[in-house]
Amino acid sequence: MCIPWSGSVLHRASCNLGPLAVVAPLLEQMDVAGIIDRHLPPDPQLEFSYGQVLRLLLGARLSQPLALVNVARWAEESGAEYLWGIPADKLNDDRLGRALDAFFTQRHSILASVAAHVIDTYHLPVNRLHYDTTHLLICGSYDGSTPIPDRLPLPPTTRSVDFPPAHITHGYATNAKMIHAGLCSVVDDLGAVPIFGHTLSGNRNGKTGIAQQFELLQNYLGPEPLLMISDRGTYSPAHVVRLHRAGHATLCSVPWSDFKSLFHQHRQRLFWNHASYLSVEQKRRRTCNSSLPREHYELAVLRQQLTDPDSGEVVPCRVIFVFSSADQKVCQAERERAIAKIRAGLEHIAQSVARGHAAWRDPAQIHRRVVKLLGERGAARYFRWELVPLNANERVPLPPPRRGCRRPTHRFVFHFDEAAAQTDADDDGYSALLTTAPLMRGADTLFTEFKQQCYVEQGHHQWKTPLAVRPFFLKSPERVEALVYLLKVALTAYHLVQRLYRQAVAADMPVPEKRMTTESILRAFRVCPLVKEATPLGCVIHPVQLTQRQRRVLDLLKFPTPAQTIAHRLPPYPRK
Repeated sequence: MCIPWSGSVLHRASCNLGPLAVVAPLLEQMDVAGIIDRHLPPDPQLEFSYGQVLRLLLGARLSQPLALVNVARWAEESGAEYLWGIPADKLNDDRLGRALDAFFTQRHSILASVAAHVIDTYHLPVNRLHYDTTHLLICGSYDGSTPIPDRLPLPPTTRSVDFPPAHITHGYATNAKMIHAGLCSVVDDLGAVPIFGHTLSGNRNGKTGIAQQFELLQNYLGPEPLLMISDRGTYSPAHVVRLHRAGHATLCSVPWSDFKSLFHQHRQRLFWNHASYLSVEQKRRRTCNSSLPREHYELAVLRQQLTDPDSGEVVPCRVIFVFSSADQKVCQAERERAIAKIRAGLEHIAQSVARGHAAWRDPAQIHRRVVKLLGERGAARYFRWELVPLNANERVPLPPPRRGCRRPTHRFVFHFDEAAAQTDADDDGYSALLTTAPLMRGADTLFTEFKQQCYVEQGHHQWKTPLAVRPFFLKSPERVEALVYLLKVALTAYHLVQRLYRQAVAADMPVPEKRMTTESILRAFRVCPLVKEATPLGCVIHPVQLTQRQRRVLDLLKFPTPAQTIAHRLPPYPRK
């Protein structure tokens, strides 16, 4: 317990420790600085080790994300310099940049070591992992960023420093420069905890991403047999065979177009069961007997065999067909809305052509207008159109043209294929999953586990707001990649906070308390001041009293109070 300084005070000021009251003890438990220093032994000439500097940068990202040039000011205003013993004036962007350069050389190994430590310390279940990717926008030209060769060996067969950073380039559907970040997360009823990841070039897709991620997992963590869950963007027969060959199982959503014919072939013989999974909202509607629609899922299983087109290897699998009553309604509404919009647009074109307006006499221009109207809408395939020339007899009875118009020479005609629309409507609400999991794991259980993929997708939100300055801007592709890998450690810490809290909350507590998020927990420490007193014997630091809410949070997390942390970090108060 801190005893306030009772001597003369020359000057008194304050700083706001804020979320560091939670973040600092967590980073100590995760042994981030120690792991980094074991991979990057400190140079005797360095005043502060890379682990010390990067741990403080992690604290900044988790507390108040800002550019590297502003970290020194943050360390002074938050009191981080007292927590970790690095004076604020030493935290210039050059020192932080050099630490990122060093981190880049061992980024894969450091991330894997942090993952292994977290799994062991917090007893995370790793019998299944969820994989997903997201994009990160980058500012700057980065002319030195080059494509990564397709056949470059992955670490640790090469040193991390020899493995180039992800190519900063334009994405498929945007001109913005970006890279992709893939994450593997542990997921259960308490939420998601990202534990491992990697980066991809901005123009790569999920199939490339999951192949690289799996090889990195095998090389660095060597996990026990697990179930890997991912979205349809990662699906390919090669992916399924790759995991099966290594002794792991797959659960992956698949493109409906690839399995549509299989569904229609066996549709009449499928046996459907209601899934036990319900969303939180649907559970609420049933609990309170709401009059709102009660949606549901139905499942049907079909045993199949998957053949690798390259090796010819055959893998037994199951296809789980899923029907969603909610998706069915959404698909029907979207189709009707798209059909109505296209029909109205085509009717407008037909009327304009019939008036003979000058803007609608050029067939090439009419074609461009129709193509623009149809766009990439799926409903476009239900319509056919053509320009039919008018002969002399057909033009005679036409009314005289209006001012600025001429007698039309063509008639615009379009047709709607009702049968094709109805055929697609019969498939509304249906999707498919493919799994190689053992038969003892039932379809209902697997579907529930797959629906928890949304926890991973929600976690990507943290990349864009609380943790990252968006978009990134650093001096080199290597520093960009090093910062992204450091942010993966920050993301692990961020999700661990809510997991530890939810584990500690009593079962009889209200649901909002049991579903507390890290964002809400850190918001409780928005104001957590430290008092700085300048005395003739030096600077004296002591925290003010915590609020009841703050003390309860730290007790549940089993974290020391700021007073205990300060007493451990700083020398005792000078005697009068």
